[in-house]
Amino acid sequence: MFRAAVDIQPACLGLYCGRTVLSVNGSVETYGDCGVCPRGQRTDDNKICRECMGSPDCYDWLYLGFMAMLPLVLHWFFIEWYSGKKSSRALLQHVTALFECSIAAIVTLLISDPVGSVHIRSCKVKKLSDWYTMLYNPSPDYITTVHCTQEAVYPLYTIVFIYYAFCLMLMMLLRPLLVKKIACGLGKSDRFKSIYAALYFFPILTVLQAVGGGLLYYAFPYIILVLSLVTLAVYMSASEVESFKDLLVRKKRLVVLFSHWLLHAYGIISISKLDKLEQDLPLLALVPAPALFYLLTAKYTEPSRILSEGGNGH
Repeated sequence: MFRAAVDIQPACLGLYCGRTVLSVNGSVETYGDCGVCPRGQRTDDNKICRECMGSPDCYDWLYLGFMAMLPLVLHWFFIEWYSGKKSSRALLQHVTALFECSIAAIVTLLISDPVGSVHIRSCKVKKLSDWYTMLYNPSPDYITTVHCTQEAVYPLYTIVFIYYAFCLMLMMLLRPLLVKKIACGLGKSDRFKSIYAALYFFPILTVLQAVGGGLLYYAFPYIILVLSLVTLAVYMSASEVESFKDLLVRKKRLVVLFSHWLLHAYGIISISKLDKLEQDLPLLALVPAPALFYLLTAKYTEPSRILSEGGNGH
Protein backbone atom coordinates (compact mmCIF):
# COMPACT_ATOMS: atom_id res chain seq x y z
CA MET A 1 0.00 0.00 0.00
CA PHE A 2 1.35 3.44 -0.88
CA ARG A 3 1.79 6.18 1.69
CA ALA A 4 0.51 9.60 0.73
CA ALA A 5 2.77 12.63 0.76
CA VAL A 6 2.00 15.23 3.41
CA ASP A 7 -0.04 18.04 1.93
CA ILE A 8 -2.35 20.70 3.24
CA GLN A 9 -5.93 19.97 2.26
CA PRO A 10 -9.26 20.77 3.90
CA ALA A 11 -10.70 18.03 6.07
CA CYS A 12 -12.98 15.52 4.36
CA LEU A 13 -16.21 15.58 6.34
CA GLY A 14 -18.81 12.88 6.69
CA LEU A 15 -18.55 9.22 7.55
CA TYR A 16 -18.42 8.04 3.95
CA CYS A 17 -16.90 10.93 2.00
CA GLY A 18 -13.38 10.34 0.71
CA ARG A 19 -10.77 11.42 -1.81
CA THR A 20 -10.13 9.30 -4.87
CA VAL A 21 -6.56 8.53 -5.88
CA LEU A 22 -5.92 10.33 -9.18
CA SER A 23 -2.34 9.22 -9.77
CA VAL A 24 0.55 7.48 -8.07
CA ASN A 25 4.17 8.58 -8.52
CA GLY A 26 6.43 6.31 -6.54
CA SER A 27 5.31 6.67 -2.93
CA VAL A 28 3.40 9.88 -3.60
CA GLU A 29 -0.33 9.80 -4.32
CA THR A 30 -2.35 12.62 -5.82
CA TYR A 31 -5.89 12.91 -4.53
CA GLY A 32 -9.04 14.44 -5.92
CA ASP A 33 -11.67 16.48 -4.16
CA CYS A 34 -13.63 15.15 -1.25
CA GLY A 35 -16.74 13.34 -2.45
CA VAL A 36 -18.31 9.99 -3.12
CA CYS A 37 -16.07 6.97 -3.66
CA PRO A 38 -16.49 4.99 -6.90
CA ARG A 39 -18.46 1.76 -6.75
CA GLY A 40 -16.39 -1.06 -5.34
CA GLN A 41 -14.41 1.29 -3.11
CA ARG A 42 -14.81 2.68 0.38
CA THR A 43 -12.85 5.04 2.59
CA ASP A 44 -10.00 3.96 4.84
CA ASP A 45 -9.04 5.54 8.16
CA ASN A 46 -7.40 8.44 6.32
CA LYS A 47 -10.53 9.24 4.26
CA ILE A 48 -8.93 7.88 1.08
CA CYS A 49 -11.04 5.78 -1.29
CA ARG A 50 -9.52 2.31 -1.52
CA GLU A 51 -10.68 -0.56 -3.70
CA CYS A 52 -12.30 -3.41 -1.78
CA MET A 53 -10.19 -6.52 -2.31
CA GLY A 54 -11.64 -8.71 0.42
CA SER A 55 -14.01 -11.66 0.10
CA PRO A 56 -17.34 -12.22 1.86
CA ASP A 57 -16.92 -14.04 5.15
CA CYS A 58 -19.05 -16.96 6.30
CA TYR A 59 -21.74 -14.72 7.79
CA ASP A 60 -21.98 -12.69 4.57
CA TRP A 61 -22.56 -15.85 2.54
CA LEU A 62 -25.18 -17.01 5.03
CA TYR A 63 -26.96 -13.67 4.63
CA LEU A 64 -26.88 -13.96 0.83
CA GLY A 65 -28.17 -17.52 1.16
CA PHE A 66 -31.06 -16.29 3.28
CA MET A 67 -32.00 -13.61 0.75
CA ALA A 68 -31.74 -16.21 -2.03
CA MET A 69 -34.01 -18.61 -0.14
CA LEU A 70 -36.81 -16.12 0.35
CA PRO A 71 -38.20 -16.18 -3.22
CA LEU A 72 -37.70 -19.95 -3.46
CA VAL A 73 -39.64 -20.64 -0.25
CA LEU A 74 -42.41 -18.26 -1.35
CA HIS A 75 -42.54 -19.97 -4.76
CA TRP A 76 -42.94 -23.36 -3.09
CA PHE A 77 -45.57 -22.06 -0.67
CA PHE A 78 -47.82 -20.57 -3.35
CA ILE A 79 -47.32 -23.51 -5.71
CA GLU A 80 -48.47 -25.84 -2.95
CA TRP A 81 -51.28 -23.49 -1.94
CA TYR A 82 -52.81 -23.27 -5.42
CA SER A 83 -52.08 -26.77 -6.69
CA GLY A 84 -54.68 -28.45 -4.49
CA LYS A 85 -54.27 -32.21 -4.33
CA LYS A 86 -52.45 -32.57 -7.64
CA SER A 87 -49.10 -33.35 -5.95
CA SER A 88 -47.43 -34.79 -9.05
CA ARG A 89 -48.00 -31.60 -11.03
CA ALA A 90 -46.98 -29.48 -8.05
CA LEU A 91 -43.73 -31.43 -7.72
CA LEU A 92 -42.68 -30.50 -11.24
CA GLN A 93 -43.37 -26.85 -10.50
CA HIS A 94 -41.34 -27.11 -7.28
CA VAL A 95 -38.40 -28.49 -9.25
CA THR A 96 -38.76 -25.75 -11.86
CA ALA A 97 -38.75 -23.05 -9.17
CA LEU A 98 -35.59 -24.54 -7.68
CA PHE A 99 -33.99 -24.60 -11.14
CA GLU A 100 -34.93 -20.96 -11.78
CA CYS A 101 -33.50 -19.72 -8.49
CA SER A 102 -30.35 -21.84 -8.82
CA ILE A 103 -29.60 -20.56 -12.32
CA ALA A 104 -30.34 -16.99 -11.24
CA ALA A 105 -27.89 -17.33 -8.33
CA ILE A 106 -25.13 -18.78 -10.53
CA VAL A 107 -25.57 -16.12 -13.23
CA THR A 108 -25.58 -13.37 -10.59
CA LEU A 109 -22.27 -14.58 -9.17
CA LEU A 110 -20.73 -14.97 -12.63
CA ILE A 111 -21.50 -11.40 -13.69
CA SER A 112 -20.29 -9.93 -10.39
CA ASP A 113 -16.74 -8.64 -10.06
CA PRO A 114 -14.54 -10.49 -10.92
CA VAL A 115 -16.63 -11.42 -13.95
CA GLY A 116 -16.68 -15.10 -14.87
CA SER A 117 -15.97 -16.40 -11.37
CA VAL A 118 -18.29 -17.52 -8.60
CA HIS A 119 -15.96 -15.78 -6.15
CA ILE A 120 -16.74 -12.14 -5.50
CA ARG A 121 -14.78 -9.32 -3.92
CA SER A 122 -16.49 -7.27 -1.26
CA CYS A 123 -16.14 -4.49 1.27
CA LYS A 124 -16.24 -5.53 4.92
CA VAL A 125 -19.39 -4.64 6.83
CA LYS A 126 -18.36 -2.71 9.93
CA LYS A 127 -21.60 -1.30 11.33
CA LEU A 128 -25.30 -0.81 10.59
CA SER A 129 -24.78 2.66 9.10
CA ASP A 130 -22.77 1.08 6.26
CA TRP A 131 -26.10 0.01 4.75
CA TYR A 132 -27.64 3.49 4.91
CA THR A 133 -24.95 5.88 3.69
CA MET A 134 -27.60 8.18 2.20
CA LEU A 135 -28.45 9.24 5.76
CA TYR A 136 -24.92 10.49 6.44
CA ASN A 137 -24.35 13.09 3.71
CA PRO A 138 -22.63 16.03 5.46
CA SER A 139 -23.69 19.68 5.21
CA PRO A 140 -20.60 21.72 6.17
CA ASP A 141 -22.35 25.10 6.00
CA TYR A 142 -25.83 23.74 6.79
CA ILE A 143 -26.91 24.80 3.30
CA THR A 144 -24.94 22.79 0.74
CA THR A 145 -25.04 19.00 1.06
CA VAL A 146 -22.05 16.92 -0.03
CA HIS A 147 -23.56 13.78 -1.52
CA CYS A 148 -21.44 10.76 -0.57
CA THR A 149 -24.07 8.04 -0.92
CA GLN A 150 -22.33 4.83 -1.94
CA GLU A 151 -22.48 1.08 -1.48
CA ALA A 152 -20.17 0.75 1.50
CA VAL A 153 -21.13 -2.93 1.81
CA TYR A 154 -20.37 -3.67 -1.84
CA PRO A 155 -21.82 -5.86 -3.29
CA LEU A 156 -24.11 -7.23 -0.58
CA TYR A 157 -26.74 -4.57 -1.19
CA THR A 158 -27.08 -4.52 -4.98
CA ILE A 159 -26.33 -8.17 -5.67
CA VAL A 160 -29.68 -9.12 -4.12
CA PHE A 161 -31.56 -6.87 -6.56
CA ILE A 162 -29.69 -8.42 -9.48
CA TYR A 163 -30.57 -11.90 -8.24
CA TYR A 164 -34.26 -11.03 -7.90
CA ALA A 165 -34.29 -9.58 -11.42
CA PHE A 166 -32.89 -12.80 -12.87
CA CYS A 167 -35.34 -14.90 -10.82
CA LEU A 168 -38.26 -12.89 -12.18
CA MET A 169 -36.98 -13.04 -15.75
CA LEU A 170 -36.43 -16.82 -15.66
CA MET A 171 -39.83 -17.38 -14.07
CA MET A 172 -41.57 -15.41 -16.81
CA LEU A 173 -39.69 -17.36 -19.48
CA LEU A 174 -40.14 -20.89 -18.12
CA ARG A 175 -43.06 -21.16 -15.74
CA PRO A 176 -46.02 -20.07 -17.92
CA LEU A 177 -45.17 -22.69 -20.58
CA LEU A 178 -44.78 -25.39 -17.95
CA VAL A 179 -47.97 -24.51 -16.11
CA LYS A 180 -49.99 -24.32 -19.33
CA LYS A 181 -48.81 -27.79 -20.28
CA ILE A 182 -49.23 -29.68 -17.00
CA ALA A 183 -52.05 -27.86 -15.19
CA CYS A 184 -54.82 -29.01 -17.48
CA GLY A 185 -57.03 -30.05 -14.57
CA LEU A 186 -57.13 -26.58 -13.09
CA GLY A 187 -59.33 -23.77 -14.28
CA LYS A 188 -57.91 -21.02 -16.44
CA SER A 189 -58.06 -18.58 -13.56
CA ASP A 190 -56.31 -20.98 -11.14
CA ARG A 191 -53.43 -22.40 -13.15
CA PHE A 192 -51.41 -19.17 -13.17
CA LYS A 193 -52.15 -18.01 -9.62
CA SER A 194 -48.75 -19.09 -8.29
CA ILE A 195 -47.13 -16.93 -10.99
CA TYR A 196 -49.41 -14.00 -10.19
CA ALA A 197 -48.40 -14.36 -6.53
CA ALA A 198 -44.74 -14.05 -7.52
CA LEU A 199 -45.50 -10.82 -9.36
CA TYR A 200 -46.67 -9.47 -5.99
CA PHE A 201 -43.99 -10.82 -3.65
CA PHE A 202 -40.97 -9.91 -5.81
CA PRO A 203 -41.70 -6.15 -5.52
CA ILE A 204 -42.29 -6.64 -1.79
CA LEU A 205 -38.95 -8.43 -1.39
CA THR A 206 -37.24 -5.68 -3.40
CA VAL A 207 -38.63 -2.94 -1.15
CA LEU A 208 -37.75 -5.03 1.89
CA GLN A 209 -34.12 -5.25 0.77
CA ALA A 210 -33.99 -1.57 -0.20
CA VAL A 211 -35.36 -0.32 3.11
CA GLY A 212 -34.42 -3.01 5.61
CA GLY A 213 -31.34 -4.65 4.12
CA GLY A 214 -29.12 -3.60 7.00
CA LEU A 215 -31.61 -4.70 9.64
CA LEU A 216 -32.08 -8.05 7.89
CA TYR A 217 -28.32 -8.53 7.78
CA TYR A 218 -28.10 -8.52 11.56
CA ALA A 219 -31.49 -10.09 12.36
CA PHE A 220 -31.94 -12.83 9.76
CA PRO A 221 -30.69 -15.74 11.96
CA TYR A 222 -33.34 -14.97 14.57
CA ILE A 223 -35.99 -14.39 11.91
CA ILE A 224 -35.27 -17.86 10.48
CA LEU A 225 -35.55 -19.55 13.86
CA VAL A 226 -38.75 -17.79 14.92
CA LEU A 227 -40.57 -18.19 11.59
CA SER A 228 -39.52 -21.82 11.16
CA LEU A 229 -40.74 -22.68 14.66
CA VAL A 230 -44.07 -20.88 14.19
CA THR A 231 -44.75 -22.31 10.72
CA LEU A 232 -43.87 -25.84 11.85
CA ALA A 233 -46.25 -25.60 14.80
CA VAL A 234 -49.02 -24.18 12.59
CA TYR A 235 -48.54 -26.87 9.95
CA MET A 236 -48.54 -29.76 12.42
CA SER A 237 -51.60 -28.35 14.14
CA ALA A 238 -53.48 -27.80 10.86
CA SER A 239 -52.52 -31.31 9.68
CA GLU A 240 -53.68 -32.78 13.01
CA VAL A 241 -50.32 -34.41 13.68
CA GLU A 242 -50.39 -35.62 17.28
CA SER A 243 -48.04 -38.60 17.24
CA PHE A 244 -45.08 -40.09 15.40
CA LYS A 245 -47.49 -42.40 13.61
CA ASP A 246 -49.35 -39.42 12.14
CA LEU A 247 -46.08 -38.18 10.64
CA LEU A 248 -45.52 -41.44 8.81
CA VAL A 249 -48.98 -41.54 7.23
CA ARG A 250 -47.98 -39.16 4.41
CA LYS A 251 -44.53 -38.59 2.93
CA LYS A 252 -45.35 -34.92 2.46
CA ARG A 253 -45.41 -34.41 6.22
CA LEU A 254 -41.90 -35.85 6.54
CA VAL A 255 -40.68 -33.59 3.75
CA VAL A 256 -42.12 -30.54 5.53
CA LEU A 257 -40.59 -31.67 8.83
CA PHE A 258 -37.10 -32.20 7.38
CA SER A 259 -37.33 -28.87 5.53
CA HIS A 260 -38.01 -27.08 8.81
CA TRP A 261 -35.15 -28.95 10.45
CA LEU A 262 -32.84 -27.64 7.73
CA LEU A 263 -34.08 -24.12 8.44
CA HIS A 264 -33.51 -24.63 12.17
CA ALA A 265 -29.95 -25.76 11.47
CA TYR A 266 -29.38 -22.81 9.12
CA GLY A 267 -30.53 -20.38 11.79
CA ILE A 268 -28.35 -21.96 14.48
CA ILE A 269 -25.29 -21.94 12.20
CA SER A 270 -25.95 -18.30 11.31
CA ILE A 271 -26.12 -17.29 14.97
CA SER A 272 -23.05 -19.23 16.06
CA LYS A 273 -21.12 -18.60 12.80
CA LEU A 274 -19.28 -21.84 13.67
CA ASP A 275 -16.37 -19.81 15.02
CA LYS A 276 -15.59 -22.56 17.51
CA LEU A 277 -16.58 -25.90 16.02
CA GLU A 278 -16.13 -27.91 19.20
CA GLN A 279 -18.63 -25.62 20.98
CA ASP A 280 -21.01 -24.78 18.14
CA LEU A 281 -21.58 -28.16 16.45
CA PRO A 282 -23.31 -29.71 19.51
CA LEU A 283 -25.93 -26.95 19.20
CA LEU A 284 -27.19 -28.69 16.06
CA ALA A 285 -28.49 -31.47 18.31
CA LEU A 286 -31.24 -29.00 19.27
CA VAL A 287 -32.67 -29.06 15.74
CA PRO A 288 -35.29 -31.84 16.37
CA ALA A 289 -36.17 -30.51 19.85
CA PRO A 290 -39.18 -28.30 18.86
CA ALA A 291 -40.82 -31.09 16.85
CA LEU A 292 -40.23 -33.65 19.62
CA PHE A 293 -41.62 -31.26 22.21
CA TYR A 294 -44.73 -30.69 20.09
CA LEU A 295 -45.35 -34.42 19.57
CA LEU A 296 -44.84 -35.24 23.25
CA THR A 297 -47.18 -32.49 24.48
CA ALA A 298 -49.82 -32.39 21.71
CA LYS A 299 -52.08 -34.91 23.43
CA TYR A 300 -52.27 -32.71 26.52
CA THR A 301 -53.45 -29.70 24.53
CA GLU A 302 -56.17 -31.43 22.50
CA PRO A 303 -59.15 -29.01 22.55
CA SER A 304 -61.75 -31.78 22.93
CA ARG A 305 -59.90 -33.17 25.94
CA ILE A 306 -59.64 -29.76 27.57
CA LEU A 307 -63.37 -29.14 27.02
CA SER A 308 -64.35 -32.56 28.37
CA GLU A 309 -62.19 -32.15 31.47
CA GLY A 310 -63.62 -28.66 31.98
CA GLY A 311 -67.13 -30.06 31.76
CA ASN A 312 -66.31 -32.70 34.38
CA GLY A 313 -65.03 -30.06 36.73
CA HIS A 314 -61.33 -31.04 36.56
